[in-house]
Amino acid sequence: MAAMRKRFSSSSVEEDGINFFDNAGDTGSDSTGEEEHPYASLLCCHSVQDSLLSSNSSFTRYRGILNWVIILLVLTHAHLFLENFIQHGFLIDVKKVLGHLIEDNCNWPSVYLILAANMFALAALFLERFQEKGMLSASSVHRLHLVNLGLLVLFPAAVIIHEPTISTGGAFFSLWFYTVLGMKLYSYQETNLWYRQARSDKDQNGSVTQPDHSENQTLRDLYYFLLAPTLCYQRSFPTTPKIRINKLLHRLLEMVVIVQIMVGIVQQWIEPIFQRSENSFCSMDIAMRVEHLVGLVAPTHFLWLLFFFLSHSYLNFCAELLCFGDRHFYGDWWNATTLAAFWKNWSIPFQKWSHRHVYSQLVERRVSSSQAELLVFLMSAALCEYLVALPLHSCRLWIFLMMVFELLVAVFLGNYFQGNYGNGLVWLCLLLGPPLAATSYFHDHYIGLHLHHSASPLKPDHRVFLQLR
Repeated sequence: MAAMRKRFSSSSVEEDGINFFDNAGDTGSDSTGEEEHPYASLLCCHSVQDSLLSSNSSFTRYRGILNWVIILLVLTHAHLFLENFIQHGFLIDVKKVLGHLIEDNCNWPSVYLILAANMFALAALFLERFQEKGMLSASSVHRLHLVNLGLLVLFPAAVIIHEPTISTGGAFFSLWFYTVLGMKLYSYQETNLWYRQARSDKDQNGSVTQPDHSENQTLRDLYYFLLAPTLCYQRSFPTTPKIRINKLLHRLLEMVVIVQIMVGIVQQWIEPIFQRSENSFCSMDIAMRVEHLVGLVAPTHFLWLLFFFLSHSYLNFCAELLCFGDRHFYGDWWNATTLAAFWKNWSIPFQKWSHRHVYSQLVERRVSSSQAELLVFLMSAALCEYLVALPLHSCRLWIFLMMVFELLVAVFLGNYFQGNYGNGLVWLCLLLGPPLAATSYFHDHYIGLHLHHSASPLKPDHRVFLQLR
């Protein structure tokens, strides 16, 4: 005790400039006496501070909690996988997946459809070259660009509807590919138009003559843009010095693992659920309804894995392979406190394209900003409905109506849910809305396939969710 007294009496607050009671607040009338006491640090050990996980705390280091959540999810899903395996056995069929990818022997309509997309890209390139050389007028080139884009939209839709041998997966991939290509080519022709207008304005103002940009209108320039993970064209993209092989292999391994997990979820979880729910949801008994709703967790995981695969793994792989510098593919949408903030951050490439080529153009045409935002949102909702409904040959408007419902929630409830409560509302909409709408589409598609191909009841080993046609 004497040694402790000596230590505290010899230590002085002035030595390092620290005041033990800076954060203690008003500790009472005898605080001055306590500060001078040799046992000051033992007598007063409390100060005014918030709990780390409270909303008033400025604490942000949650990495340990994230690791805990990941481990918990892995253990939970390992239990569910094990339970599903015990009940139904090993249902993953690699041959079936390969057969789905190659469609019908050597008849690959989706592959031919994707190869045919080069015609539209080359047409856009030649139109730009003709205008740059003065062979066609600006108005004629603009009309031909619109015709080219119109055919690009109609061509895959016609093939998917009228070609019976194209698989559902092939139709999805082809339609998404053509949609991205259409957005890229629209940006390509409009951005080149802006370059020419800027050059013309500078020439009229007597500025120094701008250099000829025809060297940018090459196959290399066009196909780099088409392969790059962006929807907005410019004539000089930011690049990194070299390809980092370790990062490239990391993304490649990440994609392979995610694809394997998604295949396992589809064949091990989703197909047995749909097989047991041959009848409509309304005609099920209560136990089957509960089992069906609990089983919808699996489709939800599939959609989130698909989102992570497309927005992170695949885009970063392409960026690393092409040394593409701008890799801001998404914002911190998981921290969004409003649905509007989520929509602006979930896909930065799409947000840039919408703002650059739709929203800004509407505002320049004297459309109010709120109306322009509404039109952009309705366009994106219709696009999502189109990308899901057409490959499934079914238009129920569920995805479009789900997004409109989220818009109504954002308008009428946004002011009542703010901060952490707003973030909770965003997550509630994300976890219930898109998975339920997409699962409803695929459930009806599965039942329609069964009723079309066989009038007999489904047998347990008939796994037709990934059937070719």
